Amino acid sequence: MLALHTAPPDSVSSGFHPDRPTMVLLNPRAAGGQAAALAQPVREWLAAHAPGVALVESDSIERSRATLQCMPRSSRVVLIGGDGTLHHMLPVLLTHRLGLGVVPLGGGNDTARALGVAGMAWPQALELALRGPTRRMDVGELITPRLRVPFFSSLAAGFDAAVAMRALSGPRWLDGLPRYLWATMAELASLRTHRIRVALDGEPRYDGEALFASVLNTRSYGSGMPAVPGARVGDGKLDLLLAGPFGRVGALTMLPRLLKGTHLPHAKIHTWTFQSMQFESDRELPLAADGEPVEPLRRFEVRVRAAAVRVVSAKLPRPREAPESSLSSQPLSESAQA
Repeated sequence: MLALHTAPPDSVSSGFHPDRPTMVLLNPRAAGGQAAALAQPVREWLAAHAPGVALVESDSIERSRATLQCMPRSSRVVLIGGDGTLHHMLPVLLTHRLGLGVVPLGGGNDTARALGVAGMAWPQALELALRGPTRRMDVGELITPRLRVPFFSSLAAGFDAAVAMRALSGPRWLDGLPRYLWATMAELASLRTHRIRVALDGEPRYDGEALFASVLNTRSYGSGMPAVPGARVGDGKLDLLLAGPFGRVGALTMLPRLLKGTHLPHAKIHTWTFQSMQFESDRELPLAADGEPVEPLRRFEVRVRAAAVRVVSAKLPRPREAPESSLSSQPLSESAQA
């Protein structure tokens, strides 16, 4: 989480001259309500360093979306909040082609990590969000005949989606990764696997029992767990992280490896890159997009929307760390894993 008590406004240079309409939108409910305390310092900072840029406070998804819809196309919006705030505003960012700057203030901040701003003090993040150049970022999209849900960071399916939903109702005194770990331990009591079938880019890839099958655009999810270290947000691809048939003990022993990013060599952990995925399960399974609940589904498709949104990033694009060939030799079926 971003610290609320940081460098004073006069530690940042002034003289902001926006070349396009710009607005700062703050979700006062972010970070368990702590974001509300940032409103006045941000307002004073903007008056001193970015006169003419408005700060809008809104704790309503509908009102926030309506506010963004009133902005001219190709404007820039700075969102102050966490992954949930970014997720709920993404549909309008896409339809209105709005550029995005992020001041991270939430429990997850996995999109902010991918953009290199998660550890910044808020004045530094705000200045970058207002002044920094933008680059193109991919997003993913969950698709059914009656539903389309775009996401920045991840689409969790199965056990890790159940964990994400439990984390939303976790103790307020827990935040970030500790809350996610609390939710994981609580969900182990009702752990179950699902029979699933997965096809990637038209080719069958998996048919068998799985604990979860989650799609990532960013390297981390679940408040910073390095799930797919080779993932890149601008390569025109998504990553599928699939965990096979784990029991409670196996899942518990895998957790430390997931936290350290050393889980990928395990025989029951599989990763693939793809542009489109067809998914089918024997029964409805829980889903969460960017940590936000999605209605349970049995069948759905996921596609990458390459270079779909303009974002301000403190990171330069980098090529993938793992060669594609190392991700293409995973088994097709559960029986082949034995």
